[in-house]
Amino acid sequence: MPYITKESLQAAKQMDLLTYLQLCDPQNLVHLSGDTYCTREHDSLKISNGKWHWFSRHIGGCSALDYLIKVKGFSLPMAVEQINGYSTSVPVVPKPSQPKPKTICLPEPNSSTTVVRGYLKSRGIHDTVIDFCIDNDLLYEDKRYHSAVFLGRDSAGVIRYAGIRSTTGNYKGEATGSDKHYSFRLPGVSDTVHVFESAIDTLSFATLMLYHGQNWHEDHLLSLAGVFKTERDDVVPVALQQYLKEHPQIRTIRLHLDNDAIGRGAVAGIVRGLQNRYQIVDEPPVSGKDVNDFLMHKIHMKQEVTR
Repeated sequence: MPYITKESLQAAKQMDLLTYLQLCDPQNLVHLSGDTYCTREHDSLKISNGKWHWFSRHIGGCSALDYLIKVKGFSLPMAVEQINGYSTSVPVVPKPSQPKPKTICLPEPNSSTTVVRGYLKSRGIHDTVIDFCIDNDLLYEDKRYHSAVFLGRDSAGVIRYAGIRSTTGNYKGEATGSDKHYSFRLPGVSDTVHVFESAIDTLSFATLMLYHGQNWHEDHLLSLAGVFKTERDDVVPVALQQYLKEHPQIRTIRLHLDNDAIGRGAVAGIVRGLQNRYQIVDEPPVSGKDVNDFLMHKIHMKQEVTR
């Protein structure tokens, strides 16, 4: 576990959640009234008077550190680093009167991608798909933790999002300043977009298409960078909203979200939010929780046949 100095921990503890979101994740902040806010991901998570409370989960706190650990699932070292931006000692930033422009803070790239390649291959991802992502600067290996970093770019090619997936544990997060509007995607040329919850599922689907002899570059493949339970029943994830805005030729949306309550709820929200505007097809994995589970099942079955 990385060492945390007492000074860096104390600095991180002093950052309140409102300031953190204004500086690092402003598109996730929704102003309700007065000094009360909520997050776009969790509309029952209210922020007011220097404190926050997630009513649907009955948890709360005062600091951004509490939020990253309790809500986002960060470990303590990663939460401190997220707030302090890879510095061991950062002064407390005063609350700005206006949100500052969003700047993404990317992990330093490693000189090789050996660990990430091995991890993705262990998840069943084909070398051809991995090579494409690396060669097109959509994927690299974090130097410090050897995590997989999945990049999302805007229409001008500027990196706006970085999803981080541990290759040794269960950690999943995002680089400070990431904008979910521009999550990991593999653009195509057709009028169809396939939608997934994660980058791993996106690459798994590309692998399945490759195994079936299909052109996995033809249709658009989009990761939503996760989906969340909301109190509204017509929520369309911002990543999908942005992608449809950038690609007006799209007519068909094929949803490959997880076989769980949150995934099914997200499908219902997308259908209600976009009904009568697109042809929407719900295609959850035939077996397993997600597309990667289904890919691994197919690989296992193929291995059994060839034995």
